[in-house]
This record gives sequence, C-alpha cells and structure tokens, in this order.
Amino acid sequence: MRNVSGSVSSRGIAAVVGVGPKLGRSIARKFANEGYTVAILARDLGKLSTFAEEIAREEKTQVFAIRIDCSDSRSVREAFEGVLSLGFVEVLIYNACQQPLDANWRPISFTDIPIDSFQKSMAVSSVGAFHCAQQVMPGMVERGRGTVLFTGSSASLNGMAGYTELCCGKFALRALSQCLAREFQPLGVHVAHVIIDGVIGFPRSNLRIVGGEDGSMDPDGLAQIYWQLHTQDRTAWTQEMDLCPTAPSRR
Repeated sequence: MRNVSGSVSSRGIAAVVGVGPKLGRSIARKFANEGYTVAILARDLGKLSTFAEEIAREEKTQVFAIRIDCSDSRSVREAFEGVLSLGFVEVLIYNACQQPLDANWRPISFTDIPIDSFQKSMAVSSVGAFHCAQQVMPGMVERGRGTVLFTGSSASLNGMAGYTELCCGKFALRALSQCLAREFQPLGVHVAHVIIDGVIGFPRSNLRIVGGEDGSMDPDGLAQIYWQLHTQDRTAWTQEMDLCPTAPSRR
C-alpha cells in the first residue's frame, strides 16, 4: 500500500475498485475533491501509484494506492484489511472488469473461449464484487449508513453474440446489486447499479456533460453522477441508473 501524505478525512474512506485512466480515476478525483480520503485499488500498483500522486497533488488530500486482484478472494481480503485500517468505508465503488481476450473488444466466437478465461471474467465482474461488498457491508450496517455503487454496461441488459464472457459477468453483477439493494437499503445502505450504455472517452477538462461531440462519454461527467447517487436523499434512493451518451452535435 502506498500513500501520499495528508490528513485522513473525518468523512471516512471512499474505496474505488478498478481504477484506470478513465472512469475510475475520475470517480476517485471527484470524491477526493469533495473531501474524502480515497483508496484506489487495481492490479497494476505502478500505474495506480501514479494516479494517486496526481489526484493527491490536484486535490490536496490523502490518496492510498492498494493492489488488488479481484479474481482472488485472498487478495481482496488483504487489500481491504489495508483499506479498513485507514478508517470506516463510507463509499464503495466497484468498477472492475476483466480485459477480454481481444484487447480491441472485438467479438469472439463462443467455441473459441477457453474455460479459464470465462471463469476469470466471471470472477472479476461478479465474484470480486461479492467479495468486496462483503468486506465493507458489516461496517455500513453497524453505522446505519453507506453507499455501494456497481458499474455495469450495455452487456448488463442484453446478451450479445461474441461477448459471452462480458455479458454473463455483467448480468450476474446486476443481479447481485439488486439483491443487496433490497436487503440493505432498509438498513441505511444505498446500493445502486450504474449502467454505462456507451463508450467512455478521456476527460475533457472544459466539458462537464455526459456525451461529447464525438459521441463518447466524459468520465468526469459520469463521476459527477456517481457523486449525486451517493448524496441522493434516502427517500428517493435509486437502485439502477442507465446512462447513455447524448446525440453527437451536427454543428
């Protein structure tokens, strides 16, 4: 675990699992900007530490980089031992997803998918989310508050030819989020599933809307919606939100 110096926020910890250069980093930056101490988790500790240093420098807050392999239950437990040693987790955002066999996300025939690749994808998309939620849920229930947000995709809703691994994992994640919402929202824990129904681009610093002129979705704009879900009045808690890009501009 690596960290950047600063004081730990009394607001608690925002733990963001699955932090890359787009959505995960933007979510972490948003919660840091709002005064949270942020723990960012992913497999590549080198890249993660760079993100942590960048966010800490920009937001002048403490950011912890913690390695995690979401397909390995022991790794999840050890990672969250580190997270929970910092304080109570107020927010868990699960944004992890297994890279497909084709790095360009082109479809792959069902008969060409190795069973170990399918199992790994399921482990990261759904079993990892299960393990991470189990680490923080008892503390949230004890305090009677907390937020758990799961990142879904178009594959959460519809099976697609050539994307068996992704769809099966995301379908299971959606079911998990619905089960947890119905069990734990009456106990004060807000659980929601965010469906990203489009392509996420890189942040556009002067554009704070969801959907840019090229049709891609601005991760900073999406991060704002994750924040709004966290701060949503509990009398109107959302269990699922579907986010689509706006139509490209023709001007």
